[in-house]
Amino acid sequence: MVARFFRPRNRTAPAAIWLPGLLVVAATFIPAWYLARRSTERGWDPWARALENSAAPLMTRSLTLALVVAVASVLVAVPAAWLTTRAALPGRRGWAVLMAAPLAIPSYIMAMTVVDFLGPRGTLQGWLEPLGVERLPEIYGFWGSAFTLTAASFPYVYLVLRAAFATADVSEEEASRSLGAGPLRTFFRVVLPGMVPAIAAGVLLVVLYTLSDFGAVSTLNYDTFTRSIFVEYQTSFDRTGAAVLGAMLALVAAAILAAELTVRGRMGRRASRRQSLMRPVPLGRWKWPAAGFLALIALLSLGLPLGVLGYWLVKGLQANANFPEIGSAARHSVTMAIGGAIITVLLALPVAILAARYTSPLGALMEQAAYLTHALPGVVVALALVFFGISYARDLYQTTWMLLLAYVILFLPNALSALRASLLRQPRRLEDAGASLGRSPLRVLASVTIPLARPGMASAGLLVFLTVMKELPATLLLSPPGYDTLPGLVWSRSTDALYAGAALPALVLVGLAAIPVALLSWRGDLGSLES
Repeated sequence: MVARFFRPRNRTAPAAIWLPGLLVVAATFIPAWYLARRSTERGWDPWARALENSAAPLMTRSLTLALVVAVASVLVAVPAAWLTTRAALPGRRGWAVLMAAPLAIPSYIMAMTVVDFLGPRGTLQGWLEPLGVERLPEIYGFWGSAFTLTAASFPYVYLVLRAAFATADVSEEEASRSLGAGPLRTFFRVVLPGMVPAIAAGVLLVVLYTLSDFGAVSTLNYDTFTRSIFVEYQTSFDRTGAAVLGAMLALVAAAILAAELTVRGRMGRRASRRQSLMRPVPLGRWKWPAAGFLALIALLSLGLPLGVLGYWLVKGLQANANFPEIGSAARHSVTMAIGGAIITVLLALPVAILAARYTSPLGALMEQAAYLTHALPGVVVALALVFFGISYARDLYQTTWMLLLAYVILFLPNALSALRASLLRQPRRLEDAGASLGRSPLRVLASVTIPLARPGMASAGLLVFLTVMKELPATLLLSPPGYDTLPGLVWSRSTDALYAGAALPALVLVGLAAIPVALLSWRGDLGSLES
């Protein structure tokens, strides 16, 4: 009987899994509940005013920016992913790490370094002044935001494509080459069409990332939904307008997320055992231009921000600038990142087990509902929790516990994707064997399922640590008074144009965020970010 209880088609999850899973998913609906309530508490007049005045321009600007960033990211990521997986390129493993490394740089740090270096009166203009260049083109606005967000988000497309290239069936590609087709013709006629589902998944991820970004568009003065929501929240006593804009953004982002989940489901994974036997494609005379292309990407997305931050730091030291005390801010950021990672992974574990180990419509619905939080930007989640704290949880309001709740809501999908992927790679027969020995479902869960999930728990923890370290709007709005964090110091100093003072916390933040990126790269789990 017990063995039948654990058959794959007849599994029933114990209440110890269902109850925490339902509670976690319910908590993720706090922002949606807030937006629905706050945006309609005065009827539909605020919606009508927003639709008549600001909604259409904000929608156009936001979606146009997202589309341009997505196209640019694909143009960068497709050749980079192919070169680092299929080509006979010197230092291929090192290039692969460099292409993923920009994940450690938050968009707001990328933006402020872009302004300093490429701005009309920036560092580059100073270098070019002896050549008669008095002013560079304006970097603020749409094109500056597009460049910055492309540099910050192309690794997401790159990681999806790199995983797809590494696991694709290469038999058609080998057949094309055996019939005399060259590498370029084979790539465009055979390889690239097979990557369309992966490209679509990557595009949707970048669109969602761009729509939810706050730091880059705020630094570069480009009005999108997120920037307008934050300004409306700070400058108006009536938060209904901010809630209406947040609800509109959430609806758009949820529709995009639904499309992403559909594409991901159709994409599937077809691993090829022959992949390791395929000889790397020789590049011939294109070897060094290919290396130059990757070097240019690394220079713009990694070298530029790190170089500018280093320059600011040196200039500040030479001028005896007033650097902020970063000891407590670094300690707070690391503490919140570790705490957020541990709590989020533990809360995501029941949902991941339900999704990967039990066949139930309710379990599938819970998983999809948990992923919906991926469509909400940090500013919307923060506004929801401010309202929730003031109205229903005053003891939690302006405490680190409220900030941790925001991190759980925002980054539960990151942990869930890594945990679920890890569990799906593990054989179910081990749990069936435990059940056949007469162990109860809870004992099988504790002695077999959870130990099998440990590799995924480590990857999930690193992913959440990385994203918590970089999170800006939720940290700004929900941090307790006087509770300094590295993102808060960087933001406050950069908005006051105190770039030397922003350099030190920014470099420390990037260094700390680089740790999980390096560990995930070494473990080979960076592909988990595609979810």
